[in-house]
Amino acid sequence: MSEQLKISVVTACFNSEATIGEAIATLKRQTWKNIEHVVIDGASKDNTVDVAKATLHNNDVFISEPDKGIYDALNKGVANSTGDIVGFLHSDDLYAHDEVLAQVARYFEDPAVGAVYGDLQYVSATDTDHIIRHWKSGKFKHKKLKYGWMPPHPTFFMRRELYEVMGGFDLQYRIAGDYDALLRYLSNDNFKVCYLPEVLVKMRVGGASNGSFKQIVRKSLEDIAAMRKNGVNPFLALPYKNVSKISQFMRTAVQK
Repeated sequence: MSEQLKISVVTACFNSEATIGEAIATLKRQTWKNIEHVVIDGASKDNTVDVAKATLHNNDVFISEPDKGIYDALNKGVANSTGDIVGFLHSDDLYAHDEVLAQVARYFEDPAVGAVYGDLQYVSATDTDHIIRHWKSGKFKHKKLKYGWMPPHPTFFMRRELYEVMGGFDLQYRIAGDYDALLRYLSNDNFKVCYLPEVLVKMRVGGASNGSFKQIVRKSLEDIAAMRKNGVNPFLALPYKNVSKISQFMRTAVQK
């Protein structure tokens, strides 16, 4: 396998001193070494900047300045990346094991592959070994998009050149910008999308889309807007999208 393939991992953060060090550590432990870490900080008021700078390497990119939210930060990250492949690791997320990026890189050895994704586990914010929900993505089929299917965005890797062609995240969304972007990317049939059938990322519960009832309502409204924008019927897709989460909790219960 060619070691020339470079993977850029973008992390957006704001007041993340409690978790960003551990997130960066799981990246630095990856056996795949041709990695560029791009950290975009929204002018944090705590010690996030100091923690990040202490753990980043000289060839990494660090920018700290006010932004317009997480999707603005992610767009900045993609724009400042130089890798062949771009992925995202949020400041409170963890790579599930040390071979994640090596596994991803193997799929991209095929030049026809434009995107790769895997599975995700939601874990306790205080105990990352405690699994709350297991998101098993399954194989990609275009027809699944009309039923509200999407892969977990933190497990999604795509060639940087495709971001340049199809654009970044729409800033009109505050929570569902990743869903809107994935609908746009995965509706394109000009490249191959591959499913890596294993857990790639552990996500701590309590993020913007899985917090308060108000946030859940806003997420649903933004999902509907994204569906309509991308030609998906929300009256069909939204119920399927929500019901599909039940099996993720059930799968976790069975594993226990």
